[in-house]
Amino acid sequence: MGFFNFFTKEKKETLDKGLSKTKQNVFTKITRAIAGKSKVDDEVLDNLEEVLITSDVGVETTLKIIERIEKRVARDKYVTTQELTALLREEIANLLTENNTEDGEGFDAPLDKRPYVIMVVGVNGVGKTTTIGKLAYQFKKAGKSVYLGAADTFRAAAVEQLVIWGERVGVPVIKQKMGSDPASVAFDTLSSAKANGADVVIIDTAGRLHNKINLMNELTKIKNVMKKVIPEAPHEILLVLDGSTGQNAFEQAKQFTAATEVNALAVTKLDGTAKGGVVIGISDQFRIPVKYIGLGEGMEDLQLFNRRAFVDSLFGE
Repeated sequence: MGFFNFFTKEKKETLDKGLSKTKQNVFTKITRAIAGKSKVDDEVLDNLEEVLITSDVGVETTLKIIERIEKRVARDKYVTTQELTALLREEIANLLTENNTEDGEGFDAPLDKRPYVIMVVGVNGVGKTTTIGKLAYQFKKAGKSVYLGAADTFRAAAVEQLVIWGERVGVPVIKQKMGSDPASVAFDTLSSAKANGADVVIIDTAGRLHNKINLMNELTKIKNVMKKVIPEAPHEILLVLDGSTGQNAFEQAKQFTAATEVNALAVTKLDGTAKGGVVIGISDQFRIPVKYIGLGEGMEDLQLFNRRAFVDSLFGE
């Protein structure tokens, strides 16, 4: 499914609005970086490097981008500062493509597995349960039947919040009493979903990071128990990161990718921050596709990540 099949005008407006703080931050800095210059020279590139690093793109990714632009400038001999944003847009889009971050398909796209099992991980406070609720809403709206599993059994608030989302969206939530074995909840959820012919299962997990060994053991146990019901499960291990924390999101990604085989990322709370550049850095550094981005409180404000739309929104069409 191509870009224009599902990326509507409304979605584009939501994306532009959600990234407005980051865009303003980046553009203000770029304007300062090229002030009084007509062509891209070493000074402009040094200034641009600072702009990208202070926009939370990350040092390693910034150096890659600058190196690419240096090569273009050397090849084309004369590049004006007016052409710089177009160059940036092109090279960042290329970088995202190389890192397996392809344009996502719609929630109504056919699933290769049924039920398609998503295990959601991430620290408390990043918007994990809210992201699950919004995912459930989007899948249901696209005609999919969805089951939720409340396997964060260590926090009463997490279970309650998931139940509320289930009621709002109109999807079943499988839960047990507080302190139950999370793997047991996952087992029950997959068993019910399979028996009832569900399309999608989303499992919430505890967001504790204070002991990586325990976290790793717990997530491994949940995965192993799931496989007893559906041998290929989970099909997607989705790490939710709070975009507004900037570099702290890098650290969380490091911890969780070490603890389990994360194969998809969701970056939330981009609407309230000027640190949206973190999406570029995380995608580059971890070579894991950014699949979803959160751009507001509304149920419609979780979007499938589209690199082309993201880069266009950040640097102008």
